[in-house]
Amino acid sequence: MRQKRAKTYRKLMSSYSTFFGFRQPYQVLVDSEMCKFATGSSLDLAKHLGTVLQGTVKPMITQCCIHELYLQGKTQQPAVDLAKALERRKCNHREPIAGDECLKTVVGETNKHRYVVATKSHELRAHLRGVAGTPVIHVNRSVVILEPPSDATLKAKERAEDQSQNPEDRDLVLLPQRTEAATNVKKKGPKGPNPLSVKRKAADSNEAVNAGQKRKSMDITNDEQQASKPQNPRKKRRRHKGQSNSDVIPNESGL
Repeated sequence: MRQKRAKTYRKLMSSYSTFFGFRQPYQVLVDSEMCKFATGSSLDLAKHLGTVLQGTVKPMITQCCIHELYLQGKTQQPAVDLAKALERRKCNHREPIAGDECLKTVVGETNKHRYVVATKSHELRAHLRGVAGTPVIHVNRSVVILEPPSDATLKAKERAEDQSQNPEDRDLVLLPQRTEAATNVKKKGPKGPNPLSVKRKAADSNEAVNAGQKRKSMDITNDEQQASKPQNPRKKRRRHKGQSNSDVIPNESGL
């Protein structure tokens, strides 16, 4: 695929993802004619679908489309085998119906399940252009192509853009309330300095000096009180009978 075309497809699928909620892997509904084309051209269907959609894909097919291949005989057995290898999408049709009608009912009027449809049917492609947000893949000269967005898709995209840019009446009514609530929120201001790292005031220093002087005066008073207490006199040693005067220890006065 050329770089310019790949860029266009990537931009287109991004638009589908933004406005219609498409997500990877993309669910691709394949009809019976697309299976016949893939087997006849020896085409890796899943790989080519991923290249066109610029992402991962999940090819799917309905039982009604497989029944169409069965009706065409054994010559389409390779296409039947390819269809059986794809994921089966339940269509809830008890009796098989035409493949185009089956895919119309599966997609519905709004394509709420976000399907990408790969088909070679001109009638089905014309119908799907009227369903907004439905990417359509078809084959043109053996080349798998993603159709540009239809008019219905472009109108739905414009409405979505207008709603996102212009709020509705109920949003306008709630807007003043939201602004008032936003103004009442307390804003965080600059924090104050760390109290442990701030230099104390002069009053605190004077109190500390007075406390130190008071403690010092109390220590001096305690020392004076201890100094004023009388010292215990030295007791005289009693002299026992029969003890000589030489054994008596003289007192401090020398007597």
